[in-house]
This record gives sequence, structure tokens and C-alpha cells, in this order.
Amino acid sequence: MGDLVDSMLDLMRRLPPTHVEENVAALVGICPDYADDLLGSVDQPLKLRTDRSTGREYLACDYNRDGESYRSPWSNEYEPPLDDGTVPTPRLRQLEIKANEAFDTYREMYYEGGVSSVFLWDLDDGGFAGVVLLKKALVPTTPTEPSGSWDSIHVFEAAERGRQAHYKLTSTIMLQLVTRSNSDSPPDNGPFKKAAPEPVGSGSGARKEGEVSLSGSMTRQTEQDWPLQNQESHIANTGRMIEEMEIKMRNLLQEVYFGKTRDVVFDLRSIESLERARRQRELQKELVGFIKR
Repeated sequence: MGDLVDSMLDLMRRLPPTHVEENVAALVGICPDYADDLLGSVDQPLKLRTDRSTGREYLACDYNRDGESYRSPWSNEYEPPLDDGTVPTPRLRQLEIKANEAFDTYREMYYEGGVSSVFLWDLDDGGFAGVVLLKKALVPTTPTEPSGSWDSIHVFEAAERGRQAHYKLTSTIMLQLVTRSNSDSPPDNGPFKKAAPEPVGSGSGARKEGEVSLSGSMTRQTEQDWPLQNQESHIANTGRMIEEMEIKMRNLLQEVYFGKTRDVVFDLRSIESLERARRQRELQKELVGFIKR
């Protein structure tokens, strides 16, 4: 069992992240007996659903799924309806309601849109765990505008130790960006004109000329102890941890991943004339030689 699940996870790490949902569905179809193990181990883009009772949107993932139904954080009901679905205890449910209100404000301040959801559940050792979900999608209004999505999944465990609480946080960010050329016609490259690529398969998987796709995921973990005054202190403590973690991961994405990608692209393709760059290097060598004299 373990070897088969490990092989499927190893395969998922080597497949394109833009097709993670299709790949997971294909593996589940091949090995349906290990569907729960695979779905619980592979992070997928968050799905947007609407609560029929309140009309509010919420996010669906493996943490609020029971069979084929998903629990709404607003009404605490499963859709499609499920009679014996798992729900938090009344005490934890009250904390879940307040946490959703708090992170809804956090989402509006940092994301200026999007959707957030918080789900809590009890643990066997007396503590509790939860997940904070955040999603922001960029929907293009014209064929040349960029599109993309940001998915944040923050899973935490809380263990009370007197007047303190110990928290374990695992944060995953999934980012997908697609940029498209502003020109409707391909550039003229002289006698070596680039032909439009042949679509692979059908549907939205076909890549258009002038389209660049950048996607991937990043996971980080941390453990911290925070003072505990009352039950609502859990919301403030986890909120600070998630805020700090998102800032660190956002800076890491911008400075390391995007910076490295930009350096690679600029090294592969020179915008300026190669002859001009060569002359500049020779001039620099001459100046260095004069300084050493």
C-alpha cells in the first residue's frame, strides 16, 4: 500500500502543476481504493462553491469534504445534504464562526477581494486542528489580459498547555499565472518565421503562441508558543502566525523564484545588441587595466 501511494505521489511531483486536478482524477480512476490517501496528500487548487442557505461563497477542499459532500462554514450544512456528516462540537463551532469573521476581514485587507474559509475539527488528544483557506483569482476580460490564481492553505494544530498554547502550522501556496501577447499577429522573424504550435489534445490544454504559463506550489512549516487568555486568543495567535508566514512566502516568491526566472530568461535572450554588449565588456576590461596600473 505504502509503495503504491509513494509511487503516485512521486509521479505527481513530476507532472505539470497546471493539470494537477486532471492527473489526480486519472490516478483515482486507476486506483480507486487509494483515493482517500491520494486526495489527502496532494494539494489541489481550491474550488469555489455557494452556500444555498445563505447565498455566500466558500471554498471546498479535502478538509471540509465528507464523501462527495462539502460542509459550508456559514451554515454548517453539507452540500449535497449529508445526514451523518462530521461537524465540530458546539463549543468549537462558535470559535469557527468567529474565526471566519476575522479572516474575512484579513482577506479584504490583504487581498482586496477573493474568498476565505475556516474549518475546525477536534483531535483525539483533546486539542483541535483547523485550516484557513484563501483564494484570489484574476479573470481576464479580454483575450490579451493575463489570468491566474493564488491559493493559500494553512493547516494548524493547537494544544493547550495551561495559560499557553502550542501551535504547529503548515502553509502551502499554489500560484498560477498566464500571460498573453498583446499582438494579434506573430512577430516577423525574417526567413526563420516561427510556426504556430500544434495543439496537443483538445480543449483548454492547447497552448497559444505568445502565451507564457508559470505555476507551482511551495510549502513551509513552523511551530510557536503563544499566551492563551481565552478561547478567542486562538484566533489572534493563529492569525499572527499566518500573517507572518504569508509575508515570508510572498517575499520568497518575488525575490527568489520570480527573480531567478527573470535572470534565466534575460540570460537566454538578449534585448540589446550582442556587439554592443561585447564592446561594453571590452571597455570595462580596459578601465580595470588602467586602474590596476
